[in-house]
Amino acid sequence: MQIPLSFLFGYFTDFGMWLMSFFDTDTYAVKMIFVIVGTVILGFGVALSVIANVVMNSGEAFVKAVSDVTHKDFGNLKIGFDVSCVVVSVVLSLIFFKMKIVGTREGTIIAALATGILVKLFSKLIRKPLEKVLVN
Repeated sequence: MQIPLSFLFGYFTDFGMWLMSFFDTDTYAVKMIFVIVGTVILGFGVALSVIANVVMNSGEAFVKAVSDVTHKDFGNLKIGFDVSCVVVSVVLSLIFFKMKIVGTREGTIIAALATGILVKLFSKLIRKPLEKVLVN
């Protein structure tokens, strides 16, 4: 189920990029606003998929599996996983691009740190109201 989901996720990513292409993103402030808004939307979506226990992208599914087995908080594990992915990408970039960091900047670091925090926040805010609706 993750393979079709990956294609769907890619399609919606491309569609979102197309929708945003009409905005002028030449300034650093606008780029940061887009990073923050995108991270909030991502955190909300991941929180919903964790609460609903539905098919997830492979990264989130891996973190969910570790969370289920270890009984550790998904949000905390997500932060650790995302940060470790960023560290690996920086190390590989330094190795393969002659000691230059390519493709990883402050937006990547913000998203890696903030997504797990936002998942924890949204899960806390959403879980009880959803359980009330689903039980009734």
